[in-house]
Amino acid sequence: MASPKTSDDKALTVLAAATHVFMTHGFSAATTDMIQAQAKVSKATVYARYANKEALFLAVIEHQCQLFDAQLQALQPVEGDLEVSLAELGRAYLDLVLSPQAIALFRVVVAEAPRFPHIGKTFYAKGPRVIHSQIRRTLERAADHQELDLSKIGVDMATGHFLGMLRHEAQMESLTHPEAVASEMQRDTWARAAVSTLLRAYGARVKKPPRDTTTRNGNRT
Repeated sequence: MASPKTSDDKALTVLAAATHVFMTHGFSAATTDMIQAQAKVSKATVYARYANKEALFLAVIEHQCQLFDAQLQALQPVEGDLEVSLAELGRAYLDLVLSPQAIALFRVVVAEAPRFPHIGKTFYAKGPRVIHSQIRRTLERAADHQELDLSKIGVDMATGHFLGMLRHEAQMESLTHPEAVASEMQRDTWARAAVSTLLRAYGARVKKPPRDTTTRNGNRT
């Protein structure tokens, strides 16, 4: 599979056209003729860069996942305030998974995964798994700094719980109700609720020293 190079404007043009066609019509209904027409290039130009429709679809998946990952990586944590950092991270995650592009890509991949398992595996490895790893590192740092106690559940499972709380019904509703668009206030509320639940469940409890009950005379009260 050929991957687009920034120096190859034609490849990027074909990739952009393919993204539009696949997201609009799905993988099965899309054709290279449709992509060629959308890109306004010759068929030879398409095949010179991508061997077939499947290779082009995989390139679209990888490119979209790279864009999603870059948005999360650009987010700088707020030093010293885990709750704020996690809320911002959670909101950024929701902005990604509920975006029209992510919803459209998810629909197409899930529809084709039974017939083309490697397409589903590529999407999972390049998208959800990479994002899981990014958020996992944030929770792992918090555990290392004793801000979270994940000793009983482990970082991987805690990350899965956090992501699940963030997505909950919002992603399902977006997938099944194309007209449903979550407002900024809703996404903020969902992010804060997920963070609050995470901290209540796994927030590190600082043990207080025992209260000194000795009186001035050396007696205990």
